[in-house]
Amino acid sequence: MDLLEWLVAGTIPVGSSFLSVPEVLGNVFGLASAILGMRRWVLAWPIGLLGNTLLFFVFTTGSIADVADQPLWGQAGRQVFFAAVSLYGWWRWTRERGKKVTNDSAAIEPRWATWSERAVLVGVGAVAYGLTWAVLAQIGSWSPPTEAWIVAGSMLATWGMARGWVEFWLVWMLVDLVGVISLVRSPYPAHATVGMYLFYAFFVVLGFFVWWRAARTSASDDADGPAAQVTAEVSA
Repeated sequence: MDLLEWLVAGTIPVGSSFLSVPEVLGNVFGLASAILGMRRWVLAWPIGLLGNTLLFFVFTTGSIADVADQPLWGQAGRQVFFAAVSLYGWWRWTRERGKKVTNDSAAIEPRWATWSERAVLVGVGAVAYGLTWAVLAQIGSWSPPTEAWIVAGSMLATWGMARGWVEFWLVWMLVDLVGVISLVRSPYPAHATVGMYLFYAFFVVLGFFVWWRAARTSASDDADGPAAQVTAEVSA
């Protein structure tokens, strides 16, 4: 088996079982994207795209057992959305990075979404959940209710990350929770993905606090800026 064949269809023995190489690599790229996203590096987006491509094929082809009978279309479908939003996020973070006057590596300044933006997220999420549930039930995906939430939640989280909203980490926590439960209950031996969800949860919590602190620092700087200017003018 040559390297390309191993990357596409290879397996890694683990005791009496095995792990799919594309599944492992897809999740490694996903974790790397999360870590880089926590640091607000533009590179998070292209690396995430590689992981999305690999995981799409994992859940729609013979990469995992019995997938042809009842594919995890929810898990696969969110990879398509990830890819689309990642292109947007890549463009937006690159543009925001170009506007910055500082030389730090962070591409975007995190902030909390406004109440109107949160209302839009909730509304879009509810519609996306309902539509996705209906589509997945129609095409025969496994467990449409949980798979629909994984897709809808992933949509909200990825869009929030592209916009630089701190809330996206909280949505990811809920997506991870449902994702672990869904995969454990599913008939698919997606061990790497379950393990990655659990490992990823640590970085999601850490990322939330990192962005929360960065947003607070940015808000404090914005508040101090005008005050400092007024003080300087009065002193003059």
